[in-house]
Amino acid sequence: MEDRDAGRALSTAVVAFHEAVGASLGVTAVDQRALAVIAGAGSVSAGELAREIGLTPGAVTGVVDRLVRAGLASRTPDPEDRRRLVITAVPGAFGDAFAGLGKAMAELAERYSPAEQAVIADWVANTIEVLREQTRILNARPPRR
Repeated sequence: MEDRDAGRALSTAVVAFHEAVGASLGVTAVDQRALAVIAGAGSVSAGELAREIGLTPGAVTGVVDRLVRAGLASRTPDPEDRRRLVITAVPGAFGDAFAGLGKAMAELAERYSPAEQAVIADWVANTIEVLREQTRILNARPPRR
C-alpha cells in the first residue's frame, strides 16, 4: 500500500470508528467531538466550544441540545456570571465506547520497541499539527457555492 493510500485508509478508518462510537452513544460524530472537547476542558461556554470545534454559536446550540438530551452533558449557570451557561460532560459520558480500542492499541504498541514507539509518537504528534494547520486553512476559506 502506498503512503497516500495508507493515509487515506487510516483517515477513513478513524472516521468510521468515530461514527460507530457516536451511533452507540446516540449522537453524531460532531457531537462526539464536542463532547471530547467539553470533557477535556472540564467545562466550557457555548462560545468557547464553538471556537474550539469551528462551528457557529447557533450550530453549537443544536450540538449541546443533543448531548443534553442523550444524558452526556449538562448546562448550568456560570457561578461567576449567571447570564452565561457552562457546559459540562457527565462523568463517564463515553462509557466503555473506547475500552476495546484502548486495549487493542496497547496490544499493537507492544509489537514495537521503545525506540520505534518514540518514532511513531513523533509522527503522530506531527501529523496532528499538520491536520490542525490544514483545518485552519480550510476553515478560513469562503464556502463553495
